[in-house]
Amino acid sequence: MINKSNKALVLLSGGLDSAVVLSICRKQKKEIHAISFDYGQRHKLELKYAKWQSDFFKCLSHRIFKIDFYGGSALTDKIEVPNNKKVEDIPEDIPVTYVPSRNIVFLSFASGYAEFKDIDNIYIGVNAVDYSGYPDCRHEFIKAFEQMINKSTKKALNGRKFKIMTPLINFSKKEIIVLGKKNGVDFSMTSSCYNPVKKKNCGQCDSCLLRKKGFDEASMIDPAENKNV
Repeated sequence: MINKSNKALVLLSGGLDSAVVLSICRKQKKEIHAISFDYGQRHKLELKYAKWQSDFFKCLSHRIFKIDFYGGSALTDKIEVPNNKKVEDIPEDIPVTYVPSRNIVFLSFASGYAEFKDIDNIYIGVNAVDYSGYPDCRHEFIKAFEQMINKSTKKALNGRKFKIMTPLINFSKKEIIVLGKKNGVDFSMTSSCYNPVKKKNCGQCDSCLLRKKGFDEASMIDPAENKNV
């Protein structure tokens, strides 16, 4: 069956990438429903920005689901978030900020919620270019997961297949920022920092450095840099 639904379910973290995904759906005049997750992350303030973005882009609904995540990550456990001085210092192996199977859990939850809401298209802001090496941000993962839910859900077996949309997966951070600017994203109302210190972006975690690199390459000033959050 050809998917002609105009509904979109957006995984909205409150960060830069997911805000740009939201703006893409708004430009395409989708009927947007957004979900966010409170999973005990140390950077929980991102949820405040997720709520703001959902209101700004006029989502039809926005729900924050609480998940009791396990440890094993610097984002959810008492493990120090690595501080680096520049992007070149970011290690090539999978960093301690990786949350084990996070996107598997998030997309599993999203597919169930999308089935309940009769939504075919699930949007997620994963990126395989300027990222920290997470295995669940790659093409291979997205393709395999989409195949899995289309073999294991009533909706898909009845001919209404899911499509996991990853509009930013091949974009550099610079390209994401330029597109977001064009689409009217207010970057001051996004948070990328893994370890906000004294209510400010730390400027040294992987995510802060990759964000700064993107703004520098786009010849733009990040309105959220050193902002009180």
